[in-house]
Amino acid sequence: MEGRILNNDQDKQNQSDHSTDNQPEVNQKERKSFSKHVIWGVIGILVALLVIIGVMGYRYFDNATQPYNESDNQVVQVKIPYGANSKKIANILQSKKVIKSGFVFEYWTKAHNLSNFHAGYYQLKPSMSLEKIAKKLNKGGTSEPIQSSTGRVLVIEGSQIKTIAQTIQKQTDFTSKEFYALMKDQTFLNSLAKKYPDLLGSAMKAKNVRYRLEGYLFPATYQADKKTTLKQLVTQMVTKTDAEMQPYYKQIKKSGMTVQQVMTLASLTEREGSTTKDRRIIAGVFMNRIDAKWRLDSDISVLYAINSTKASLTAKDLQSKSPYNLRLHLGYGPGPFNSPSLISIKAVLDPAQRSKDYMYFVADLKTGKVYYAKDDAGHAANIKKVAKHNAAAEE
Repeated sequence: MEGRILNNDQDKQNQSDHSTDNQPEVNQKERKSFSKHVIWGVIGILVALLVIIGVMGYRYFDNATQPYNESDNQVVQVKIPYGANSKKIANILQSKKVIKSGFVFEYWTKAHNLSNFHAGYYQLKPSMSLEKIAKKLNKGGTSEPIQSSTGRVLVIEGSQIKTIAQTIQKQTDFTSKEFYALMKDQTFLNSLAKKYPDLLGSAMKAKNVRYRLEGYLFPATYQADKKTTLKQLVTQMVTKTDAEMQPYYKQIKKSGMTVQQVMTLASLTEREGSTTKDRRIIAGVFMNRIDAKWRLDSDISVLYAINSTKASLTAKDLQSKSPYNLRLHLGYGPGPFNSPSLISIKAVLDPAQRSKDYMYFVADLKTGKVYYAKDDAGHAANIKKVAKHNAAAEE
């Protein structure tokens, strides 16, 4: 009995040893099987990702070769600078929103042998295909900006160069940047001065001028036809100014003032007065102060000096060192502050009530009434009167 128990125990031990011997082999097979599953799983994921990326890439590329906006036929003027490579040109087109992708455009044009582009100005549309855009760039643009769509430019009385720049950008294919560049184009300015010496002679000689044509772009409506260049548009404005001033050149010469000085006083008068009567009297006040060698003390000049349109000025603003600040400097300053109307120009040439020796004026902005005075005491009383009236109106 005891012997059989021992034998059974021995059998169990042998079975246990045999089971232990087979365990590593089983685990190894399981590990290999698991590893194969993981590897194939990873491969499957990678293949799926590649397929997804491929599909998305194809869709992106296919979409990017389509027009930016098939229904948008508005002309976009694009400047391609000299020396620009294909990548830079593609980036310019993308930034102007006439193509969807600069990268795709660069690749597509190279693949189709259409990358021999030329510098110049181009009139493009978001509705154009890549092929049409590329062929235009291959053909070459114009040396100057062109107004491709019919536009009208309205220069209102008292407009400054900066507001005219905004108007041109809104109402034509030209950009404000192109307009500002033209305002600083010395060759262009010289050509205008040669063509209109009576008008621009004194302007070209003036020192510390911000813009030579400030004050000389006459308030009117101008047509910009499809083939009108920016130079032609600006020349129209100067031509109009010269035509309006022709009857007065002899009178200006007799007055002892230059055209630049007349236009400067007219530009201040334009903004300081609202009626013809007040403008004539205000012009007289300015001329009285000039004769007395007083500062003109116009806040309009300070606003121009600091290049601002804010409603109120600070003590710091009034101390601006700009030569345009006529609260600080004597005389007329460098030149006009805006494009004055013919009414204001005539007011300077025919001022009113100079015999009354008015040296000051203050306007009630709520009523538009202007009060005049001969001395400090009268001016102080007028300021108090206006302040009292405004305070009462606010109650």
